[in-house]
Amino acid sequence: MRFASGLAGRREFLRVLAGTLAFPALARMAAAADSPSYPFSEVPSSATGITWTHTAGLSPEKYLPQSTGAGCAFLDYDNDGWMDIYLVNSGKCDIFTPTQPLRNALYRNNRDGTFTDVTEKAGVVGGGYGMGVAVGDYNADGFPDLYITQYGRSILYRNNGDGTFTDVTAHAGVAAPGWASSAVWFDYDNDGRLDLFVCRFVDFDKSKHHNCGAPNIPAIKGLNEYCYPRIYSPMASWLFHNNGDGTFTDVSQKMGIADNPGKSWGVVATDVNNDGWMDLFVSNDTDANFLFINRNGRRFEEVGFTSGVAFGEGGRARSGMGVDSADLNQDGWMDLFVTNLNHELDGLYLNRHDETFDDIAAPSGIANATRLMSGWGVKFLDYDNDGNLDLMIANGHPDDLIEKIYDNVTYRERLLLFHNSGSDGLENVTQASGQAFARPMSARGLALGDFDNDGGVDVLVSCNDEPPVLLHNNVGSRGHWLGIKLVGKKANIDAVGARVTYQAGDLKRSRMKAGGGSYLSSHDPRLVLGIGKQTKMDWVEVKWPKPSELVQRYTDLPIDRYISIAEGEEKWK
Repeated sequence: MRFASGLAGRREFLRVLAGTLAFPALARMAAAADSPSYPFSEVPSSATGITWTHTAGLSPEKYLPQSTGAGCAFLDYDNDGWMDIYLVNSGKCDIFTPTQPLRNALYRNNRDGTFTDVTEKAGVVGGGYGMGVAVGDYNADGFPDLYITQYGRSILYRNNGDGTFTDVTAHAGVAAPGWASSAVWFDYDNDGRLDLFVCRFVDFDKSKHHNCGAPNIPAIKGLNEYCYPRIYSPMASWLFHNNGDGTFTDVSQKMGIADNPGKSWGVVATDVNNDGWMDLFVSNDTDANFLFINRNGRRFEEVGFTSGVAFGEGGRARSGMGVDSADLNQDGWMDLFVTNLNHELDGLYLNRHDETFDDIAAPSGIANATRLMSGWGVKFLDYDNDGNLDLMIANGHPDDLIEKIYDNVTYRERLLLFHNSGSDGLENVTQASGQAFARPMSARGLALGDFDNDGGVDVLVSCNDEPPVLLHNNVGSRGHWLGIKLVGKKANIDAVGARVTYQAGDLKRSRMKAGGGSYLSSHDPRLVLGIGKQTKMDWVEVKWPKPSELVQRYTDLPIDRYISIAEGEEKWK
């Protein structure tokens, strides 16, 4: 990606993005429409064996939690090298009593494109009104654990390493009562252990429910709508410190998190100022977004307003949902993205290298492409393995009456896909990407993972009150690649915060392993390094996060396969 750093580089980035997004290349789109293989194709449940569906418990009262869920995850729970799938469901609570018991779902990857439901055997059925899922190996035993956020009480499942899990929430002290949404595992104090940040949404239970409607609109007169969250009080999120003995300490007050109540939906752990301490970008719904800068593990300073990421156009708070962070323009600094409600425009924030950002969504064309959409899950990904980070957004309006209010806004919406050609910036290729991007859905969570190990990053989309959608990547394997699982030792075992730089011929790229991102969802922990038409990976350099900061360079590497790199070991596996 040949964007220069500094002000001139930002101006060039804006110019390129504006041209490619606002005026799509019609000839290329027409050619792609005739192609027998689109970037992604939906895999039917009849082929995968994934028959589970999400139940929201929709009701005439329009209780707010019924419009917002749920999340999903790719994870390798049994360490066989193949991505399994976890799906979050609702359940019994004060606003919903199912006619039949509901449960979450864990599907084991059979390594042939199909999955087997092992939820009951594994002991991860859930139990409450589920929201999201965060995957992380908090006890560093080599097996990923599950944290399930819920409206009511969240759950920590410890992976026993034998295909089963144990609910250790009470012992660990991470129930996070209230309405928890997204969560992320990351090492905020650089002690080598994964800590836990849990977003909290508004102060809500059945006794605090409001009946909201629009009596001046004849089509919905007498009907309830889902309330805008602005009428509910904000709440402080949680930060739990990992004590290293299976327990956690709530340090929200000590670290400055509790000083900033919000209506938080999405979170990503990233290092925006390159100081080696992981920061947090948190989206808020009808409140200002937060950017928590980590001041050397001693305290988080909230700088959303001064950094330029708190508000949208005109200084107004937006309906922040999903977030992500990546070095989009390859200048060595992490950029940010946030999805919002229709007519609010999504935000694309380019890092100015001084803890401030430029929102380039409007001049780039991203804003126009998302103007009538309500975004939730979002991730940067290199779907065609050319070495450049593309972008996918999951959309769907929260209010099922919205079509009676707006002529040009729908309840079910399409996914959006933007391709990054490197020299030409991002281009909206949604209309040229086939049926997977033509079918409207009530999308919420979005997770990335290569479930068939072919190097093409696949996508899992969770939908509200509908079955999930699994998208197979058809084009990733056309470009060459190297997949890497990083295993920290002195650094946190999941290597959150690691920086990976690689070169193949004249292609040189850098990636940071951010923590979390998207909305209520968790992702394949492996990094897929695309090298396009290059046939040799010259070298890969890993800078491990603190407290290690060890830098290791590897040569004589394979391509088109997955390997494992462990901190301090000279040879990959």
